[in-house]
Amino acid sequence: MASTDIVDQWAASQDLPAWFVDAMAVPREENFVEIEGCKVHYFRWGKRGKPPLLMTHGFLAHARCFAFIAPFLAEEYDIIAYDLAGMGESEMVPETNGDTRATGMVAVAEALDLFSGPVKPKIIAHSFGSGVALTAMELAGERFGGLIICDLMIMRPEKLMAHFKGSNGPPGSGRSDKPNNIYPDYETARGRFVLSPPQDAQAPFLLEYMAYHSLKPVEGGWSWKFDPMVFHRSVDDQAKWLKAPQRIVDLPHRLGIIYGAKSKLFDDDSAAYLRELGGSHIPMVAIPEAEHHLMLDQPLALVTALRSMLAVWAE
Repeated sequence: MASTDIVDQWAASQDLPAWFVDAMAVPREENFVEIEGCKVHYFRWGKRGKPPLLMTHGFLAHARCFAFIAPFLAEEYDIIAYDLAGMGESEMVPETNGDTRATGMVAVAEALDLFSGPVKPKIIAHSFGSGVALTAMELAGERFGGLIICDLMIMRPEKLMAHFKGSNGPPGSGRSDKPNNIYPDYETARGRFVLSPPQDAQAPFLLEYMAYHSLKPVEGGWSWKFDPMVFHRSVDDQAKWLKAPQRIVDLPHRLGIIYGAKSKLFDDDSAAYLRELGGSHIPMVAIPEAEHHLMLDQPLALVTALRSMLAVWAE
């Protein structure tokens, strides 16, 4: 089914720049695909038969973080951006862990026919979604044409452990047994929406857009769209994060990294650390003035970085 956000309640109340309005006016499909009995929500831009791209988002976010990025690639690519299980509009998959999320990513690409053409699909993923994509590449990398990691948390071990101690655990840590709060009205709920790690959004209207689509009306007020079970973690999650730098370097498939020059989770020392581990072959591009949430800070610069890396990889 066709989809547009330009007519929604949020957009009607905003003073939006022309580039955003134009991007959101690019035709797209919005639909669900069933994977292992659970509905997965996705958007699709571009034309079937073009080189395919598969995009996904960070923790507690949703596919709309690419809704104003993907349109700039729609002329040249067939693009899917989907909600991870239990986030956005996608249903939660029972007993979800890193491996099941990764196999789910491969299954989404398969169900939406991204493997059928002459060009292998490339993955573009942000933050937590990059961790999912890294595992997917380890499981089925020969089926994909490459992975672009966008600001995945990479630190030297001592720095990472200090970060875990200060933030109470690996990314996505929290209580899976605690129901989502219900707030009396949208304004109260919106006041609880914050970025992690904390930062100011350089394009505030994009923050408002993400907040609006992270919430839903429920009986008694407004609440979050995500399922609390997304906070469930296996005991070896911290170990996986500690191994992530070496896993990236050892990946025998095409890989690139884009990060915010002012990111708290991937900085120039992260890049240096990967090179020390043997990752000098990996292109790593810093976006000036951007922090962790690249698409909310420098969306057009992110588009340029993605276009450039994809052009170099053109088959």
